[in-house]
Amino acid sequence: MTAEILAVGTELLLGDIVNTNAQYLASELALMGFGVLHQSVVGDNPGRLSDAITQALSRTDMLITTGGLGPTGDDITRETVASAMGLELVLDKDSLHDIEEFFQKIGHVMTENNKKQAMLPRSCTVLKNDWGTAPGCIIEHNGKTVVMLPGPPREMKPLFEQRAKPFLQKYCDSVIESVNLRVYGVGESTAESMLTDLMQGENPTLAPYAKDGEVLLRVTARAKTSEEALLMCRPLVDEVKKRLGDSVYGENVNSLEQVVVAKLAQKKLKVSFAESCTGGLLAKRLTDISGSSEVFDCGVISYANEIKHRLLGVKDETLSKYGAVSPQTAFEMAQGIRNLSGADIGAGVTGIAGPGGGTEQKPVGLVYVAVSDGKTCYVKRLMLGHIKSSGGSADGEREFVRYLAASNVFDMVRRLIDGLPQTDNDSGNALTVINVSENK
Repeated sequence: MTAEILAVGTELLLGDIVNTNAQYLASELALMGFGVLHQSVVGDNPGRLSDAITQALSRTDMLITTGGLGPTGDDITRETVASAMGLELVLDKDSLHDIEEFFQKIGHVMTENNKKQAMLPRSCTVLKNDWGTAPGCIIEHNGKTVVMLPGPPREMKPLFEQRAKPFLQKYCDSVIESVNLRVYGVGESTAESMLTDLMQGENPTLAPYAKDGEVLLRVTARAKTSEEALLMCRPLVDEVKKRLGDSVYGENVNSLEQVVVAKLAQKKLKVSFAESCTGGLLAKRLTDISGSSEVFDCGVISYANEIKHRLLGVKDETLSKYGAVSPQTAFEMAQGIRNLSGADIGAGVTGIAGPGGGTEQKPVGLVYVAVSDGKTCYVKRLMLGHIKSSGGSADGEREFVRYLAASNVFDMVRRLIDGLPQTDNDSGNALTVINVSENK
């Protein structure tokens, strides 16, 4: 069965809003076995929207629209779809009751125009919206199916997942399941060269996707049932893990920090951060994860040398002899935050994120990260970003450098927890191992 996605909203055409709905829906529909042949965006114009709907229905079995279901005058998707399909709009009393109840709950007076959201095509299947006021709906008419969903992603995604998706399963004669493997420390080209023969299969398939500083490997299979598809994926997943080893940091996980929080909680350990160039990004990424309060007590953003010395105990002679951006300072920052917080693991990061501040000796993108468990401290020298010269020009890459620095710390913490070697990885970054007791 073929499908098409039509996003409605002038704000999308103007670039004020990124169309993340289409990406989400395309992925979900592909996993269900639908062939998505077209995606398009149209503004809040009745004529152009009507043309887009008519054209889509002429070439596809199912049309999914997002947006234009609200109460204002420029929300015209419902009436335009109904008109294009020769259907009338009727008041859905249950939807009106839900809308009235919503306004009562928040203590606001419901204006008359909100009733518009309860006007739905006759004989449609109503998709109750527990995440907003505008209900969605599904129309099955003259051999065509139209699914209308609200525009805000926080409403659209759960409405599709919990209401529309179960309804649409009847159209699926097969299912597609994927297993996602997250890889850190091996670049995309290296991973591909190690897995080339495995990428030749047709069912299951293996495909690499480059992310910021890491690689996502997706193993996908199509079968009659979800269970069968996942069983087909397993041998290929196991072989990828065997070849890439401990560079695979998780299966069906979202991020390094998610894995780190889980591992810390499992081992009942705590971590603390001393951050300079990352400016709190380590703490931010970690505390974005639910459950982080159980494993994280303290973070210090120590941009100034005085703070490095006064709070973290970095020696004045270290700062004056080696500078704030040095392996010695990173080591003392990691030790200092661990001593200050009492955490099991302390991490320090210092560097030059740019775009200014670099020198010939210490260019933009130079970062030192250190991770200590009180016995051993691992310090890694990183050259991050796309450095354009030895002088250190890295235009517009400040956030990229900071993000990669934080990711390196999370990977080092992961390896420390699991007793894995702290690899230099394939980028040539230098690693130093320090015996803490000998450097007090």
